[in-house]
Amino acid sequence: MAERITVEVACALPERQRVYRVELGEGATVMQAIEASGVGQDEPGLVVDPQRLGVFARKVGPDAVLRDGDRVEIYRPLVLDPKDARRRRAGG
Repeated sequence: MAERITVEVACALPERQRVYRVELGEGATVMQAIEASGVGQDEPGLVVDPQRLGVFARKVGPDAVLRDGDRVEIYRPLVLDPKDARRRRAGG
């Protein structure tokens, strides 16, 4: 019998955060967890960029293999570059 793992898939939207708990087979990837979570159906406008994924705040690719207890994070594009934001706050 194949081992099962449980992971969370987190997606922070401007107005709320969604966290999904999914059970997958051992050796499952980040993208398989996202697909199994159903976040795409719950958030129709969501675009999952393979370059903006992480596990516990560490950037990973869509083919990264997950371990039991991992938290997959789907990141949104930045609205404003952090350097520009600091300049604006500083008045320059």
